[in-house]
Amino acid sequence: MLVLRSVLFNVLFYISTLIIMIACMFLFILPVRYCWWLLPFWCRVEKFLLRWVGGVKSEITGIENLPDTGCVIVSKHQSAWETFALAEYYRQPTFILKRELRWVPFFGWYLMKFRQIPVDRGKKGKALAAMGKRAAEAIAENRNIIIYPEGTRRPAGAEPQYKYGIVHLYKTLNCPIVPIALNSGVYWPRRRFFRFPGTIKAEILEPIQPGLPPEEFFKLLQERIETASDRLLDEAEKDTPDNIIIKEARVLQAEYKKK
Repeated sequence: MLVLRSVLFNVLFYISTLIIMIACMFLFILPVRYCWWLLPFWCRVEKFLLRWVGGVKSEITGIENLPDTGCVIVSKHQSAWETFALAEYYRQPTFILKRELRWVPFFGWYLMKFRQIPVDRGKKGKALAAMGKRAAEAIAENRNIIIYPEGTRRPAGAEPQYKYGIVHLYKTLNCPIVPIALNSGVYWPRRRFFRFPGTIKAEILEPIQPGLPPEEFFKLLQERIETASDRLLDEAEKDTPDNIIIKEARVLQAEYKKK
């Protein structure tokens, strides 16, 4: 059953995404302000498929912590789940992502249509300045910027690897930073074909307000996200004790906490 449900979901996920992108090509002739409804619509379609085909529920708490103004959302990144499942709660979501994604047919076109922020990771200094400029424009328009501070997906339980670039945004944007903890890697593990049954939980945490010293902010951000993510991993273990990914996560966790 696990294999069948995973096959069906993976196929339907990509087919439905492609169908939506093709069906909504008319949006490219409209101003972007009339197009934002597409993102939450796509999000709900994929969560529906994940729930009823893949057998994976989605539970998001702390939505009240999202401010009414522009902000930077800083999320733990364990799987593809958080790139779409939370989008319906964001205001004009603007992702900071690697620029190569713009060249993916259809998908990249939509990234440019919705004014996402590409980053050339090979040009660190220039990339940081360009990212800051585009991010400031987005905040001025009361949009929500989404960034994954570890830069790439990390396995559940793995040692955190936060990049200092988030501190640059904190210092220059002067806006609330909203941390998000999650346990998505337990049920939708990176580089794995299977979708394991259970409930993915994400928790939108209390915003960190501007004005803290950079090092204090960086430490506080990591503490909030990692403490809450560890707690959500504990909850996943109670809910689905036979999940093999949890066992792998505990091994990774034990290794880095010995250091």
